[in-house]
Amino acid sequence: MTTEPNSLAETLSAHQLDLPQEQIQTLDRYRALLWKWNERLNLTRHTTLEKFVTRDVLDSLELAKLIDKGQRVLDVGTGGGVPGMILCICRPDLSVTVCDSVQKKAKVVQTMVEELQLPVQVLARRVEDVLQKQTFHSLVARGVAPLPKMLRWLEPHWSAFEELLLIKGQRWIEERGEARHLGLLKPLELRKVASYLTFGTDRESVILSLRAECD
Repeated sequence: MTTEPNSLAETLSAHQLDLPQEQIQTLDRYRALLWKWNERLNLTRHTTLEKFVTRDVLDSLELAKLIDKGQRVLDVGTGGGVPGMILCICRPDLSVTVCDSVQKKAKVVQTMVEELQLPVQVLARRVEDVLQKQTFHSLVARGVAPLPKMLRWLEPHWSAFEELLLIKGQRWIEERGEARHLGLLKPLELRKVASYLTFGTDRESVILSLRAECD
């Protein structure tokens, strides 16, 4: 019988995820704050070190591989701050903004940002409203909405960003088929740019890249 590692550093090491010590310390402080606030507001289901590492950290690091240095990134529907907060911690070269339309969640994320002294802009707004005023290189999202619904939100706003990166589970093919049937993919280029297994399972996660096709 194996026992779960009792620290974030040990859990990261057990899954061959190598990060600088300073980043691990900040990640652990963020994790502790997230779990504390989760007792009052439903922010995450990943309340063990194993799930935090194999879902939240892994997803964010896979995303980070796909984002060029120095980009302006918007985390859509950030919830408790994943992946935006983790991207900021592990990729300090990025300019990270997070948004959530649920005021209570945005306020909690703002509190965590201030306590951790992270350079993250927190907006309590819908993504449609944010994109009317700001532009970004990349939008990122995980578990916010099915693909067709997300594309409906973004349909008038593709001039405000270059690429949408979505973390998706096994239903992504079904969602793609529905979006295609509705005609939402006609002006877009969709590619699967990453694929990886959740540790200890045979469940595949993918990252989809969507860009507006050039005329």
